[in-house]
Amino acid sequence: MDHSQAPILQALQAHHDSGQLPFTPPGHKQARGADPRVTEVLGGAVFRSDVLSVGGLDDRSSSGGFLQQAEGPKADAVGA
Repeated sequence: MDHSQAPILQALQAHHDSGQLPFTPPGHKQARGADPRVTEVLGGAVFRSDVLSVGGLDDRSSSGGFLQQAEGPKADAVGA
């Protein structure tokens, strides 16, 4: 089993690189809509990975295949 790929991380990076601004929850829009008081304490990076699978990365009904690609290596890694 190939454990050298990280499909979810790669999809997340591609999502960030695309510069899309989602109009779905969560409302902080990968830190662009976060309360400045919160980003002052936590920084904006904490919000960058908080994207919905639906209309963002992947889900079971509108699949880009990223979740499925990640499931096999993860199951193998934990012996499932």
